[in-house]
Amino acid sequence: MKILCGRTHREPPSMQGAVIVLVLLRITSGGEALHLVRLPATSNVAENAPPATLVHKFSVNLSVSLSPVIPGFPMVVNPRPFTEAFRVNRLSATNFEVVTTGKEQLDFETGPKVFDLQIYVKDDVGVTDVQVLTVQVTDVNEPPQFQGSLAQGLNLYVIERTNPGFIYQVEAFDPEDTSRNIPLGYFLISPSKNFRMSANGTLFSTTGLDFEARHKSFDLLVGVRDSGNLEASTALQVTMVNINDEIPRFTSPRRVYSIPEEVPLGTMVANITAMDPDDEGFPGRLLYSITTTSSYFMVDQLTGTIQVAQRLDRDVGELRQNPIISLEVRVRDRPSGGQENRMQITFIVEDINDNPATCMKLTFSIMLPERAANGTLLLDLNKFCFDDDSEAPNNKFNFTTPSGAGSSRRFSQHPAGSGRIVLIGDLDYENPSNLAVGNEYSVVIQVQDAAPPYYKKSIYISIRTSPENEFPLIFERPSYVFDVPERRPARTQIGQVRATDADFPQRPVVYSVSRGGASLQYPNIFWINPKTGELQLITQADHETTPVYILTVEATNGEDRSSVTITVNILGENDEKPVCTPNFYFMAIPVDLKVGTNIQNFKLTCTDLDSSPRSFRYSIGSGNINNHFTFSPNAGSNITRLLLASRFDYSSLDTVWDYKLLVYVTDDNLLSGRTNAKALVETGTVTLSVKVIPHPTTTITTPRPRITYQIRRENIYSPSAWYVPFIVTLGSILLLGLLGSLMVLLSKAVYRHCSSTTRKDRKPLTKTRDTKRMDREAMVESIQMNSVFDGEAVDPVTGEIYEFNSKTGARRWKGPLTQLWHWPQPSTQTRGTAGEAPVPKHTGR
Repeated sequence: MKILCGRTHREPPSMQGAVIVLVLLRITSGGEALHLVRLPATSNVAENAPPATLVHKFSVNLSVSLSPVIPGFPMVVNPRPFTEAFRVNRLSATNFEVVTTGKEQLDFETGPKVFDLQIYVKDDVGVTDVQVLTVQVTDVNEPPQFQGSLAQGLNLYVIERTNPGFIYQVEAFDPEDTSRNIPLGYFLISPSKNFRMSANGTLFSTTGLDFEARHKSFDLLVGVRDSGNLEASTALQVTMVNINDEIPRFTSPRRVYSIPEEVPLGTMVANITAMDPDDEGFPGRLLYSITTTSSYFMVDQLTGTIQVAQRLDRDVGELRQNPIISLEVRVRDRPSGGQENRMQITFIVEDINDNPATCMKLTFSIMLPERAANGTLLLDLNKFCFDDDSEAPNNKFNFTTPSGAGSSRRFSQHPAGSGRIVLIGDLDYENPSNLAVGNEYSVVIQVQDAAPPYYKKSIYISIRTSPENEFPLIFERPSYVFDVPERRPARTQIGQVRATDADFPQRPVVYSVSRGGASLQYPNIFWINPKTGELQLITQADHETTPVYILTVEATNGEDRSSVTITVNILGENDEKPVCTPNFYFMAIPVDLKVGTNIQNFKLTCTDLDSSPRSFRYSIGSGNINNHFTFSPNAGSNITRLLLASRFDYSSLDTVWDYKLLVYVTDDNLLSGRTNAKALVETGTVTLSVKVIPHPTTTITTPRPRITYQIRRENIYSPSAWYVPFIVTLGSILLLGLLGSLMVLLSKAVYRHCSSTTRKDRKPLTKTRDTKRMDREAMVESIQMNSVFDGEAVDPVTGEIYEFNSKTGARRWKGPLTQLWHWPQPSTQTRGTAGEAPVPKHTGR
C-alpha cells in the first residue's frame, strides 16, 4: 500500500467518508493512490530561453476513484529560490509539461543556476501529491555587447578642416567574461577612405574634412568579435561642424537703377542679394547695410531690399541740380567679427509731371428747396481751382462731366467743361425716382491737367433737398378688430396698427392708447409698443368678465396727429373648472347594502361657466378600494348619482370600513380621443366620505381542537347605524305589549321555532361554566329620530323594504308592523341580557 503524500485538507464529513471508502476500495482492490509520474526529476534549460520553452514533461496517475485533477493543478509551489520563470501547462487529462514563462530572464552569469520546483497536484476528492523538479540553467556562449547609447547608435561631431587623427574610442564587453580580461577584436564593417579603426576600437580620420566640399556627414558600421567568433555591430554617424571660413559673394548683377520722382515712401527700388558658402545658400543669415550717408534710401538688413526713405522731388532742392545718387552696400555674415564684402550702386531720379491742378476746396455742400426751378446755378468751380506748374501746357486744366449717385439728368455743366454746375431735373421728395436716392445727391467732377499724364483730382459736391409737410398722418385701416383667447398670458401680442404719412422723409410715428381697455382690477389691461404699434396684453383677460374691449389708439409723428378705434374680442376658452354641489359629503351605509342601490339617494349637481352639461365626465380617483362605488351616469350629464357597484366581503377581500373617495369631474366628454390630447381640459374635485356600518352584533366562533375562540363586537353608536330600525321596532313592541297575552304566546312560539333551528348548527361548549360566560350585552342607545324619510332600500337578508333619512341615517320598515315578526330569532350566543328585547341578526360579508 502506498502512503499518500501532500498537504491534508479538511473536508466535510460526507467528503471524508467518501475518501475513506475510496481508500478501503483501493486497499481491497490492490489499486494505487494519486501520484506524479516521472517526478522527482532533474532537467536542463539553456540561459536566455524564450517563453514557452519545454523544460520537462510528466504525467499524473489517478487514484482508484478515477477522480480528475482539479483545473489549475498541477502547479508550481514554493520554488527555491523564488521565481516566476516556470509554469505547468496541461496537455491532456493526465499529461502535463513544465515550460518557461518569459517573466524572468534566465542568465547563467548573473542569476541562479539551479531551481527546485515543487509540483503540487490535487484531484476532486482532495487527494494530493507533491514532487520536486530540479531545473539547471546551462551556459550558452553569447555575442559581445555594446553598452549604453553606443548600443543604439552614436552621433559624433567633428569640426571641419580638422587634421587627420583620433576621433573616438569604441568599447564593448563579453557577457561570459565577468572580469573583462578577454580581448575583443574591432573592425569597420563598411570600409571608408576617410576613416579607419584599429583592432582595439580606436576610430581615426585619414583625410582632411571640408564642410563646403559636401562632406557633411558619414555613416559608419562598427563590428566587434569575441574569441568564439560571435559578432555584434553598432552604427556611428560622423557629422561635420561648419565654421565661418568663407566670405559672402554678391549674386545680383545690376549696378544702376532709374526711378521716377515722387514714388511713395517705402517703395522697393532695388534688391541686393548675396550668398555665403558657409551658410549652405541661406541668405537669411547675411546682414546688409549702406555705408555712405544718404537720407533718401534705406536697406532691409535681413533681405537686402532698398526702399525709399524720403520724398524724391525733382523740381526742388538738390535733386533739381543733380538727380544722381550713389550708394555703397556692405554684406556681412555675422554682426561682428565675421566675413564681409562691398559693392557700389547708382540711382537716377527721373522727372515727371507731378504738379496737377489743385483746388482750394474739394468738397461742397449745397441746400436746395424741393421746388427749385430748372437752370438754377449751384456752383462755379473756376473760382476755387488753379495749377502750380509754371509753363504751359502743364498749368492748364479742365473739368469732366458731372457724375455720381442720383446726379444723372438732374445736374450738368453749362457750358460743357466750364465748371458751372446748374439744375436741370426734378427734386420733389415724393417723386419715386428721387426717393430711391434719398433726396441727397452726390456729384463728382474731376479737374485734370491738359498735358500728359493727365493727372486728376476729384471734387465732391453734396446737394440736399429741404422737404415740406404736404400730406396728413393716417392709419392703414379705418378701424381694427383683433381676437385673443382668454388664456393667453401677459405680453401676448394681439395685433399691430400702422399709421403712415405720404410726406418724405418719413418721421418716426409714436403710438399710445388714449382711451378704453379698463377692467375691474386694472386701469388698463392693454399696452401698445410706442415704436412698432404692436398691441399686447398687460395681464390675462377673462371672457366671462368682459368679452369685448373698445380702445382708442393715437399716433403722432411730431407734425400730425391721428386716432383709430380698436375692438378686441376676448375669445372664451375652457379655463373654468366644473363646480359641484355638494363639494363634500358624508354617508353611512350598511355592510349588506344591495348592489346597484343609489347610496342615500346622493346625487351631484355640477355647473361649468364655459362648458356644456353634456361635457361632464365622472371618475373616482383615490379611495375607491376594490371598486365598490361608481357613478351613474358617468358622463354626458350635469347630474349623477353614487351607486354601490359590488358587495362588501370582509371575510377575505375587504379590510377598510371608512372610504374617502376623491371624485374627479372633467369637462372633456364631448371631445374625441385625438381632440382631447390637444384641447384644454379642466377638472374639478369632490370629496365623499362613506362609512360602512357592520351588523349590530356579530359572533364568529373558530373551532379548533379543545379550544373555543369567541370574538365579541360591541355596537358603536352612529346616526346611520343598522340598529336604528331595531330601536324603532323595539318601541313598537313595547307599545304592543299592552295587547295582552296573545302577543306574548305568539312571541314564545316564534322563539321556540328559531331556537330549534339554530340549535342544530350550534356546537356545545366544552364546559357548562364557559357557557355562562358567553352572555353578551347589547348596548342600546336612544337617538333623536328625524321624521323625514327621503329614501328607500331593500333589506338583502329579509327582502323587506325600509325607508331611511339620507342626512341622519334613521330608518324604518315600510308596510304593516307585522313584517317585523318575520325576522329569525337570535341563537343562544346572540341573545341579549335579561329584560332586553331580542336583537335582529344579519349576516354580511
